[in-house]
Amino acid sequence: MNTSDDGPLWLNDEEHATWLVLSATMMKLPAALDAQLTRDAGLTFFEYMTLAVLSERADRTARMSELAGLANGSLSRLSHVASRLESRGLLVRSPDPTDRRFTVARMTDAGWDAIEAAAPGHVRAVRELVVDRLGPGHGRVLREAFCSILAVVDPSTLQALSARGVEEAPGAACGTDREGALDGAVGKGGCPGPALPSVRAAPAD
Repeated sequence: MNTSDDGPLWLNDEEHATWLVLSATMMKLPAALDAQLTRDAGLTFFEYMTLAVLSERADRTARMSELAGLANGSLSRLSHVASRLESRGLLVRSPDPTDRRFTVARMTDAGWDAIEAAAPGHVRAVRELVVDRLGPGHGRVLREAFCSILAVVDPSTLQALSARGVEEAPGAACGTDREGALDGAVGKGGCPGPALPSVRAAPAD
């Protein structure tokens, strides 16, 4: 906590208002995304993100330790989620053939079908709740602000975002605004998203 010689540096009115809005969004937005996915696809938001990361791999496979970081969760949380997904036939786990000290997760065909079916509804929710609420240029400003926060909270998350296609840009901690405000939240533009035709726009010929 920032302090001065006289004690804590309390938030001024503008800072306090910003913090209240941000904290409310951090609590309410994940719940709203979770509710839509659970209702329409039978997946939690974290389950969706886990499958989305695997969908981006040519072999649909990743080490559990790597997958946890890319899906923005802890290894213990991922282990519980992977057990649920495995029981539904959406992924399988096995020893890493290159180093049996590690475990890899591989998305099955059923897992691919599940996320392909879930993606359109998730895109609509992300647009309705976030993207369409942003004015011109707001997406880049928001992304840069969040990247600055992540650089302090968990720098490894920025590395994971880079691994998922986020590009460095002058004046931004992560991501270039290639297509428009926050399009990458669902796979188009500079930020991550599942590599599915129904989510990420196909590259031009």
